[in-house]
Formats: sequence, structure tokens, C-alpha cells
Amino acid sequence: MKFNFIKNHPEGQLFVTTLASFMTGFSVSSVNIALPQIGHDLRIDALMLGWITTSFLLSTAVFLIPMGKISDSYGRKNIFASGISIYIFSSLISALSFSGWMLILSRVIQGIGAGMIFSTSSAIVAAAFGPGGRGRALGINTASTYIGLSAGPFLGGIMTGAIGWRSIFVFSAATGIIIMPFIYSYIPGDKPRIKGGNFDYPGALLCAAGLSSLITGISMLQSAAGIALASIGLAFIAAFIIWESRNANPVLEIKLFSKNPNFLFSNLAAMINYSATHSISFFLSIYLQTVREMSPWSAGTVMVIQPVMQALFSPLAGKLSDSVEPRVLSSLGMFLTTMGLLFLSFCDTGTPLLLLAATLALLGFGFALFTSPNTNAIMSSVDKKYLGTASALVSSMRVTGQMLSMGAALLLFSVFIGKAAITPEQAGPIKENFLHAMTWGFRFFSALCLAGTMVSMARGNSRTVSG
Repeated sequence: MKFNFIKNHPEGQLFVTTLASFMTGFSVSSVNIALPQIGHDLRIDALMLGWITTSFLLSTAVFLIPMGKISDSYGRKNIFASGISIYIFSSLISALSFSGWMLILSRVIQGIGAGMIFSTSSAIVAAAFGPGGRGRALGINTASTYIGLSAGPFLGGIMTGAIGWRSIFVFSAATGIIIMPFIYSYIPGDKPRIKGGNFDYPGALLCAAGLSSLITGISMLQSAAGIALASIGLAFIAAFIIWESRNANPVLEIKLFSKNPNFLFSNLAAMINYSATHSISFFLSIYLQTVREMSPWSAGTVMVIQPVMQALFSPLAGKLSDSVEPRVLSSLGMFLTTMGLLFLSFCDTGTPLLLLAATLALLGFGFALFTSPNTNAIMSSVDKKYLGTASALVSSMRVTGQMLSMGAALLLFSVFIGKAAITPEQAGPIKENFLHAMTWGFRFFSALCLAGTMVSMARGNSRTVSG
């Protein structure tokens, strides 16, 4: 992997977004591996522990679409740089947290920064590279995310075991500080591509209210309040769609979906894929450390297999999607992921670690085969003036899927575990209940991923690439 560091050169822009993708990937996976120690140190119960992950995803999702619109309207470089700055600040606050609520609040702020980064990084790459090299560039950018995800469990496990969980947030802040000067050296100032009209504040508020209510309701769906919140969330989302379709200057161009079936089904397939897969690391982190009684470092070594496979094969899959129909590659990857999830549903206290490692390798390969080609299909199906919006939607589908996945995991925790603390003292009593939650979770996710495979195939061919 070679980068050209001439000012404003496409390869230099790819280098900057690659570093940012590594930072966010590392932050997500390292927090997952540190959850048991965070729960022990801050005395957090199982449900609040889940919200350390979910709060980040929720705030990211709320800000993605508005930031995509803002970046298209006012330029992507400044939004990207501001997102990195917020990420640095919030990571330092996370490292200083002395309670569960303070950590969750800092994760909300971190999610805002992530929303600004995610809504611009793919757009910067897609705008810098032409159709012939876009898949390769997006594949490299995707691979860097998975390298971060790979390093998270491994390095995060080492740091958590040797120094403590706060060190992973310090590492994320330090990485952001390193990135900042490169932004102004290699990313050119871009001119606004969408002009006219005021910002759609009502649309942004409807979107935020809908996503917030929906995911909160899903996490407590076993109660009447949860059902009511989820229903309110769906109503807000419906109102958002109606408002956007009638607004002359919407925060989200509905016509991108209504007049572009490939864009619609590619985004839907992405959301389903992430809904089915994001909770894997959450479940396995607790499974390996609580049920199998492994150290954070040992658990991280096992979990690193999946993102390593994703990092190895994402550039190849992205390059292939420049010449091979993305629908075929993505659908095959999603089917392999379905098989991996089904295998995980049979894990118990005696599952051989070699079999678990092989399953994680299959999942990593399937996910790599899906993600880069699917992203290339999405980014190549819109005009350049909508690249920021498309980038935001790619990330929005990912984060919304991740939220739904964590919502399902929290629901299962509520049903099978309740408010029992995830601590060494409580490990024995919750093992059996946790295994029930994990088994039913992976059964559901495998069925969902199979449905996503069908959606992926239904999109039709997408070899017509935009400039």
C-alpha cells in the first residue's frame, strides 16, 4: 500500500482518511474488550454497560445525515477536521470518567465527532478518485477501519490488562492529535456543491427524534414503555420521510432512494448486514471473559481473527468491484456471514477455540466480501454533488444497523439476565442465562442476514458508474 504525499494529491487524501478510519475502528473494538473491566471498576450493571456502546452509536446516527448535508453545502474539509477535534476532546473526557453516567455522556460527545468524520471520509475518497480506482481506494479505506478493529481487541486487551481501560481512550486521543496536521497538508479546501435555501432544522430534529426514540424503545421492548417509545420513533421517522419529500431543501434527498433502486437496495442491504453482525464482538467479549474465564489479552487474541480477515481481504474485494458486478460479490459475502452467525449460535462452555477461530475467520472473509463492493456500488450510483449525503447514508446505514443490533442485544440481556452486574463475583450465576441470550441472539441474526442476502441480490446490476 503506497501513498503519494504531494499536497492535495488523491493518495494523500486517502492517507488522511485511512488514519481516521483506523482511529475510529480501534476506539469501537477496544471499548468492547474493556467492557468487563469498566463494569467492575465503575460498578455498572449489564444494561448500563450496553449503553456505553449504544450511546456512542446513537449520537453518531443522529448527526450523520445532517452533517452529510452540511458538508455538501459548506465543504467537507472543515467538517472532517472539526469531527477529529471533537473526537480528541471526548476521548480525553472518557479517560477521566469516574462514573457510568459520565462515561456515557462523553461517549455521546464522541459519537457527534464520529458522525462528522463518517459523513465526510468516504465522500473525500470518492471525490478524489475516478471510477476506475474508486473501488480500490474505498477498499483500502475500509481495510484501515478493520485494522483498527483488529488492533482494538489485541492492543486494547494488552492495555486494559496492563494499564487499565482508561488507556484506550488516551490512545484514541493521541491518534487524533497525530491526524490533525495532515488534514491541512493533504486535503484541499472544497467548494460547496449544493447551494441555496436554509438548513432543514425541522427535518434534522424529526430524524434525531425518530432514531433516538426507536433505539431506546427497542432496548426496553419487553415493557409497555419500550413498545410506546419504539412506536413513537417509527411515527417520527415516517413524518421525517413525508417532510423531506415535500421540502425544497431537505436534509436528505428522498429522490436518491425513490429514483435509484440500486442505491435503495444497497443501503438497505448494508443496514441489515450491520444489524446482524455488530453485536458479535459485544457477545463474544463477555462470553470469552465471563463464561470461558479468559483474560482480556487472551480474549482479544481470539477476537482479532475476524477483523484481521476483513483487513486482509477488503482491498482485494474493493478492487474486484471495479470490474466485477458488486451485487454478486456482496451477496456472496452476506451468505458466508449468515453461515458464520449460524455456527456461533451453537457455542457453549465446551466449544473448541479452534472451531470458534475458524468461524470468526469465515465471518471476517464474508464481511470483507460484502462491505467494500457494497460501498462502491452506493458511492458510484450518485452524482458528485451528493457524495457527502451518500457518504453520510453509508455510515448512517452502518450505525443504524449497529444500533438495532445493540438494541436487540440489550433486549436479550433484559429478558435473560436483568440487572445482574457483569463482575467476577457474579460470573457463576449469570453464565447460563448469558448463554441463552447469546444463542437466541445469533439465531435471530443469522435469519436476518439470510434475508439481507436476498435484498442484496434484488438490487440488480450496478456496473454503470458515475463520474
